[in-house]
Amino acid sequence: MVSHRRSTQSGFNRGVRITVISAAAATAAATLTGAPASADPKDTRESAKAAVDRLYGEAEQATERFNEAGEHVDRLRGEVGRSQDATARGQERVNRMRDALGAMAGAQYRTGSIDPALALLLSADPDTYLERAAALDRAGARQSMTLDKLRHAQRKLAQTRAETTRALTELERNRAAVTRHKRAVEGKLREARRLLDSLPPEERAGFDRASRSGREGLPDLSGVAPGSARAMSAVAAAHQALGRPYVWGANGPSGFDCSGLMQWAYAQAGVSLPRTSQAQRYAGRMVPLSQARPGDLVAYRADASHIGMYVGNGQVIHAPYPGAPVRYDPVGMMPVSSVTRI
Repeated sequence: MVSHRRSTQSGFNRGVRITVISAAAATAAATLTGAPASADPKDTRESAKAAVDRLYGEAEQATERFNEAGEHVDRLRGEVGRSQDATARGQERVNRMRDALGAMAGAQYRTGSIDPALALLLSADPDTYLERAAALDRAGARQSMTLDKLRHAQRKLAQTRAETTRALTELERNRAAVTRHKRAVEGKLREARRLLDSLPPEERAGFDRASRSGREGLPDLSGVAPGSARAMSAVAAAHQALGRPYVWGANGPSGFDCSGLMQWAYAQAGVSLPRTSQAQRYAGRMVPLSQARPGDLVAYRADASHIGMYVGNGQVIHAPYPGAPVRYDPVGMMPVSSVTRI
């Protein structure tokens, strides 16, 4: 089965080495194109199928890294927008303070070079001296306070600009990561398709059944104990997606990758899940597989690179891999790494 995402930001920024074909896949391809007369055709077919399965798994891992990098890009884009807005507001505040100080300076200049306090003492109206002196002190204090506020605003503006620059730099790095992961996925899928095309038509037609569960139609889910209301709502939503295509990097409604289906199904139940399978496995409480209920998320392989939804009677619904639509499969189709109750 294909495998599908919990990574740190550093994990995002690590590039996925784009391997057009793994050593094992290369061996399988060589066997297909130039197998010796003594080679067992069955062994040749099985090695090709194993290579395709492995390539699909590697593509799914790269897909989850692509999804995660895309999630970071969306978050950083929001941060950049907020920082740019804060920078614009800070600049407006600084400009207003500068205008106010400029007005004060212009007023002082127009009074001439005589010290304002001396000019007050020489006033022709000594009875109002104390009142005017107090007003002058207040004016000086206001000017000093405005200067302090201006200095603080300028420091804040410089800090915001620096944060915006850092966010923009990080955004560009994550955009580059998205591109790397996209190329990795496409390279794996191209090679898997090449190997599949190397198989005889009858083998190619039977690959889906041989490499995966072999299930056709809907499983018997009668008598299944219900989960929580929101879990059953998510199960119902996932059921509506049966037959829709696997589309890597997609989260519905017309196509899905594995984690995209889980996110979409729970969104229909009013529950927000993270985008990646690795993050989804930690989105709730982990329970033993023996206690799984409908709506629980079942993560596969040690890296949780694939995920499905338990529906009861030992079945999951999931988006398997490119070329296979959303469907039911046995929960034990691959090694289970965790079961999470949302």
